[in-house]
Order: sequence, then C-alpha cells, then structure tokens
Amino acid sequence: MAAPKSTTFIFPPRVKGVKIQSSEDLFPVGKIYCVGKNYEDHAKEMGGSVDRDQPFFFSKPPQAITQSPSIPFPTQTNDLHHEVELVVFLSSKCTDIEPAQAAQHIFGYGVGVDLTKRDLQEVAKENRKPWDLSKGFDNSAPISKIFKNEGIILREGEIKLKVNGQERQLSNLSHMAWGVDEIISWLSKFITLNPGDIIFTGTPAGVGALNPGDQVEASIQSVGELSFKLL
Repeated sequence: MAAPKSTTFIFPPRVKGVKIQSSEDLFPVGKIYCVGKNYEDHAKEMGGSVDRDQPFFFSKPPQAITQSPSIPFPTQTNDLHHEVELVVFLSSKCTDIEPAQAAQHIFGYGVGVDLTKRDLQEVAKENRKPWDLSKGFDNSAPISKIFKNEGIILREGEIKLKVNGQERQLSNLSHMAWGVDEIISWLSKFITLNPGDIIFTGTPAGVGALNPGDQVEASIQSVGELSFKLL
C-alpha cells in the first residue's frame, strides 16, 4: 500500500509573534478584536454614549500588530489619532462562557495604542460603512511586551498616554463600562475564541491628533509601558 501523500502549503504561512516580558518565547497572534466606546467620557467626546445593552466590537488584521520603536506615518490620512488601551491575550479556547469563567482563559496583558485614521472613520460612519480602512491598516496596533498574568481579571489601574512629553489621556481601568470578564464572555457567545486571540478593551477620553516626528509614550499600572516614534 502506498504511503499517504503529505499536504504542503503552496507558500509558507505568515505567523506573527508578540514578545513577552522576561521570556524568549513569542505569543502567536490569532484574531484581534477591539471594543468601541467602553469609557463613558470617550463616548461623550465622540458624540455618543456607552451601549449598556451590549459592547460594540470591530477587528484588526494581524499586520496591524507591531512592537517596533519606530513606525512609518500612515498614508491616506490627514487626521491620525491615538487611543491608549488595555490589551488582553488569551491562552485557551472558549465559546459561550459566562463572565465567571473568563479568568481561566487569560494569558496576560499589555499596553496598546489603537491608531485611527479619524477622517476616514468619520466618512465611514456618515455612510454607514465598515471601519476597516480607518482601523486596520499596517502598524495600527502598537503594543508593549506582554505581562504574563494568568487567570487574573484586572479591574483597576492608572492608564495614561503622553505625546512629546505632554499628557493627553489619563484615567483608570475601573472606569471601563464593560469589564475584562464581561468582554470575553460576550464575545465568546458570538465567535469561538482560541489561544493567541487578542482583545483591545477600549480607550478613555483625551484622544487627539498625531503628526510625523511625534513620540508616543503609554503606560498602564502593573502592566507595563509602550513607547514609539512616528517617522
């Protein structure tokens, strides 16, 4: 009997990895989801309000993730904005879970910035179209090294962002409308989450414009720091 023919990819699959604090291992990037309007003050500054019935999600592709200290200023925008966020990294598969079960699926946390082409986003909103081109461009999700913190739900801690040394955003994770456990639970009811999946949990008020040459510094208490320059 002939041996079964092995299957090969027609070209090598692309796998992106995220660095982890105090480790040589890499965290493999899976799906990336982001929560919109999860802080009341940010929702108000954007002319809206928090949806207390259900969180709102959008996604970014893997090529949005970067840990480079230097990021090329993106094309096709005249109004690039910063949004600092707590990022959650998942370590195991979960589907249709309750909030009380969420902690067991957490690998750790990071500091992230959701870079947004605000001008493109506003056009998409006006025309009731998806946000993909305003949120999912290359290098649109800079993140820090992962702080491994398995099985823990973070509920408080200072979150802030500075541009060229000037404070732009300052809040506390306790002000999130939807907690980390609620976010994971809600998302798992609509799609199976797997090891390697990443969730950006929303930004507080103070978002603003960035320009070429700007130095961005972001941090979250007990999680870590992130710094990058726009070229």
